[in-house]
Amino acid sequence: MIEEFNMFAAIVEHSSMNKAAALLNLSQPALSRKIAKLEEEIGAKLFERVGKRLELTRVGQLTYEYAVNLRRLHRRYMDSVSEYTAAGRTSITIGASLTTLQTTLPDFIKTLNASHPEFDIKAVTGKTHEIVSLVRDNKADIAIIASMIEDSQLHCVPLFDDHLLLVIPTSVSITSQELTIEDLNGLPMILFSKGTWYRRLTDEVFAKYHLQPDVRMEIDSFEAIVRLLHTCRAATLLPQSYMRKQLLADNELIVVPIRELEETKRTTCLIHNDPSDLHPAVRRWIAELGQ
Repeated sequence: MIEEFNMFAAIVEHSSMNKAAALLNLSQPALSRKIAKLEEEIGAKLFERVGKRLELTRVGQLTYEYAVNLRRLHRRYMDSVSEYTAAGRTSITIGASLTTLQTTLPDFIKTLNASHPEFDIKAVTGKTHEIVSLVRDNKADIAIIASMIEDSQLHCVPLFDDHLLLVIPTSVSITSQELTIEDLNGLPMILFSKGTWYRRLTDEVFAKYHLQPDVRMEIDSFEAIVRLLHTCRAATLLPQSYMRKQLLADNELIVVPIRELEETKRTTCLIHNDPSDLHPAVRRWIAELGQ
């Protein structure tokens, strides 16, 4: 029906069936049949003849407004298609903070590859403030960070909520299946290095409940922490987004529920700069995420 709407708009804009027919390279009877078909599909008259003039009915006015919007939308769509086909594959650079690099990015890229195989994906990593700067300076198209931000230049799309879990190797015996937050006091632990969202969140918990765990190591890798828990007979606090059943089984680890840790929520977000600077395919994909 796009063709019929365009023909109808041409008649309105030239105030003449004959002029519109000449512009559209149609005979006047052929154009009249097209408009009659459109009126039949809509179920209402679009024009009233007043003397020698054609005047829009109320439905005709509504239809003209719709035809103009449809034409604008169709042109925008064709421009996007043209831009995509001219550019070929779409290059996208994703930034990831150190925490999301190990928790979210692998599954994120896997899902993105499955839904958009035309994307050529590159990744850069760093601390959260470094990644935010990369996006702000257009050195990364989008980024995943483990927190919400307020930045007038950047757009922030929430993805999911995360919180900390107490993880203990099966070789460490616990006397109760229901530990409290106070049981972390003096507990041997391996923690992530300072300066990341994950470590700041961990330290906030310790400060809030006046805890002093026995910190045996500080490491920049969740994988290394997991592998060292048995060796050091220590516990750790890990983001829920990192934990997988297979990971626990392969490393003989268990998660011990602690109610207070469920309150340590942070929202993992996707951030990006001005949408007009992004490839149309990337813009549409981000819009899908936000729905």
